Amino acid sequence: MAEVRAEMVANVWKVVVSEGDAVEDGDTLVILESMKMEIPVIAEDSGTVASLKVAEGDVIQEGDLIAVIE
Repeated sequence: MAEVRAEMVANVWKVVVSEGDAVEDGDTLVILESMKMEIPVIAEDSGTVASLKVAEGDVIQEGDLIAVIE
């Protein structure tokens, strides 16, 4: 199991995956927006998205859980 956490304070601009989706190492899970920059959040493990903890429009803080990959 891998937890994907936010590396900075940002807005969730776009959610690319859904719970139950299969992802590969390097796939984009969500796209964050901070200071007019788009920052992709990348899966660091292959597996299945077990839970997605953010929605488009959410404001997240550094360290917040974005997704769990099993």
